[in-house]
This record gives sequence, structure tokens and C-alpha cells, in this order.
Amino acid sequence: MPAKKYCVDLTAQERDTLVGIIRAGKTGARQVTRARILLKADEGLSDEEIAEEVTTSVVTVERTRRRFVEENLGALRERPRTGAPPRLTGKAEAHLIAVTCSPAPNGRERWTLRLLATEAVELGLADTLSHETVRQLRKKTTSSRGSISNGVSPVSGPSLSRRWKTSSTSTPSPMIPSGQKSTSMRPVNS
Repeated sequence: MPAKKYCVDLTAQERDTLVGIIRAGKTGARQVTRARILLKADEGLSDEEIAEEVTTSVVTVERTRRRFVEENLGALRERPRTGAPPRLTGKAEAHLIAVTCSPAPNGRERWTLRLLATEAVELGLADTLSHETVRQLRKKTTSSRGSISNGVSPVSGPSLSRRWKTSSTSTPSPMIPSGQKSTSMRPVNS
């Protein structure tokens, strides 16, 4: 096997930092995995052995070695992820919500997610749109045509449970001297 291109050689301070990250319990799982990989690599284990002990892929071990050689302990941090650009602009989202609140097409009782996705494409709001994107948009806006509350302000109504009040009454009992009072519960009419 050829010699490793990216060799991990930790200083005592780097080793202490990595051990601290693993033991702290407050760090994310990916960062702990990377710290474990670097410690195992410093012990001289092969990538395959490290991958098996840390339960990750060999590619992850190789990538972590390379990043450590290039960035030192910066290799533990997450790199920014771009993600997919949003399918709908804010204006297109507002338009789709307005369509949702309009009457359903002929022959339909209500708008379905798939109908709304198709309608958005026909209106030119997006090139393609899945029903899942429409679902996430509707969930995000919290508006519902059939709901009593549209999420703008809480509705406060009368309490469904009876309120109770503690009152003192005299209880004739040989166990309780006549001068003392006991407490009992009775419903309050309001």
C-alpha cells in the first residue's frame, strides 16, 4: 500500500482539544465523529480500520485527513452548504396562497396539493413545482379557509371546566370541637 498523502500528526494541545470535544457531550455528532477520526489517524490506524471503528465511510476518513492537513482543527467545523435555491419568490408564494383561497376549479370540491402545483406551473410562477413544495408553503403560512382562527390572534372563550372555590362551613361532628370550622369544596356559579 502506498504511503498516505495526508498524514495526521497531532500536537499535545490538539490531542487535548479533540479529547475535550469528545468528552464534552455538547458538540454535534459530525464534529465528534471528525474528532474521533483524527485521534485514530494519529494512532496510526489505516483508513479502513478507522472507518470500521468510527462506523463511517472510508471516504469520510480520507476527506477528514485532507481537511486537517489543510486547515488544522478547522477541519472539525461544518462548511457552509448552499442548498437548492427556492422554487418560488415571495411574490409567487403570495399569488399561490391567493389561488388557494379562491374557489376550486370546476368539478372539484377543493384545491388539492397536486392541483395547486399544476396551477402554479400553468400560471408561470415556477418552471416545475412538486406537491410537497406546496404543502410546505401552506404549512408555513398557517392560513386555513375553514378554520375559526387563522393564526393571527388567539381566540379566548369561556372555560369549559367549572371553577371551584374553597368555603368554610360549620360541621357538627363529635370529632371536631364546635368552635372550629372545616373546609369543603362547592361549585361557584358564575
